[in-house]
Amino acid sequence: MTETNELRIAVIGAGPAGVYSSDIFLRQLKKLGEELGLGTAARIDLFEKLPVPFGLVRYGVAPDHPSIKFIASALEKTLDNPDIHLYCDVEFGKDVTLDELLERYDAVLFATGAVEDKPLGLPGADLDGVYGAAKFVEWYDGYPTGAREWPLEAEEVAVIGGGNVAMDVARELMRNADDLKERTDIPDNVYEGIKENKARVLHLFIRRGVAQAKFSVQELREMEKLPGVQLIINEDDFDLDEDTIEEAGKDKLTRQMVEELFTIREMAEDMEDDGDVDYEGNPADRKYYVHFNSAPVEVLGEDGKVVGIRVEKTETSADGKMSRTGEFEEYPVQAVYHAIGYKPATAPGIAYDERRAHLANANGDGRITVAAEAGADGADAAVEVRERLYATGWAKRGPVGLIGSTKSDALLIVTNMLEDLSKAAEGGRVAADRDPESIDRLLESRGVKPIDFAGWKKIDAFERAEGAKEGREHKKVIDPEQMRALAHA
Repeated sequence: MTETNELRIAVIGAGPAGVYSSDIFLRQLKKLGEELGLGTAARIDLFEKLPVPFGLVRYGVAPDHPSIKFIASALEKTLDNPDIHLYCDVEFGKDVTLDELLERYDAVLFATGAVEDKPLGLPGADLDGVYGAAKFVEWYDGYPTGAREWPLEAEEVAVIGGGNVAMDVARELMRNADDLKERTDIPDNVYEGIKENKARVLHLFIRRGVAQAKFSVQELREMEKLPGVQLIINEDDFDLDEDTIEEAGKDKLTRQMVEELFTIREMAEDMEDDGDVDYEGNPADRKYYVHFNSAPVEVLGEDGKVVGIRVEKTETSADGKMSRTGEFEEYPVQAVYHAIGYKPATAPGIAYDERRAHLANANGDGRITVAAEAGADGADAAVEVRERLYATGWAKRGPVGLIGSTKSDALLIVTNMLEDLSKAAEGGRVAADRDPESIDRLLESRGVKPIDFAGWKKIDAFERAEGAKEGREHKKVIDPEQMRALAHA
């Protein structure tokens, strides 16, 4: 057995939250470790259930986001660190248990993401033709265990949601397949599926007003440049009162989003005036309607299939409070996609806060607790913290915030981890088994063959080579068995 004196940290999830936290932990330890009595040496083992790293960046964001490859590149540089060891294709709770990790690591950090949709909760939500965004995103992003085919027969489609995922879904449904293939790493099955997509009319329904939407400016700019697509808005939605304009102006990001939406309003007017054209002035064969202050109340069906959607007009006050008007309108659609939020994954052996949809942690500080904070009456109650267990990213706070929030989360959690480790006996080195090869022997005894960073690089090299054959930068491998074969070759 090889004893080592470095701190040993296990991180569950190799998406942005897990990778950023690993990087920040090592940086903060180098900076503060001596002062805290911890030393500056640590080994971080990063466990990922999928055969490849990067989580949300690879599998949760639309492939045509230009910023994604830069984020993936930054994450990869972090993983190329001798103090970080990647264990892909290892599932927590199945291949390795919490007790087995606590025996070998001084602390365990959960950075698990979200793979399920929040339920739609409307009459007709169970009709054939109603889809959650998560499964559709899995399809177009080539998720290893996702669908390989997607029904795109509907000519008229509704998308429900006022955030970036709704924008992604709507954009991909309006995309030209050749344009998408040229710019992205989509696999062949997604290209063929989008090529056959029959959608010609899309309605995006946002419950609140222009000033309360949650779109990023980047999303809006990508919406503006869709070949063959005419954007159509209701000018009444942009008739904002002075209080709303003043409130929106207080927050820089909200102000920028509203300004971009007004740019889109002008574009939409020009597209109509020029004879129903797209952003380049070419004839548009698809129409993309954006409806604010519109709350879907029922999915309409016949013979078990979607035939329409019933929407109630709403009003939104300057402080964001929404009220119903009792005015309804029905739209013929044959498919409904809902992007109203994700439900972050549970973790075996860890309490889950159902009310807030994240792993139970104390006052949002990332320290895992024995139970959720809410008492029977819904009031927060102090609960016992479980030592050496932490959560970050969506696992900590629920499915809100962008990658910037994930970085600030990571710094907070790492600060708490270092503080706790410094208070623990023997300078935080509390795991009984300090042999760095112990985890490898355990996994090998179970027939688990992890994919390490070198294995990921082999998959990446193959994807780049396949992309180059078609003049593309990258082309995704989607079959997990093919990934394993490439990684272990």
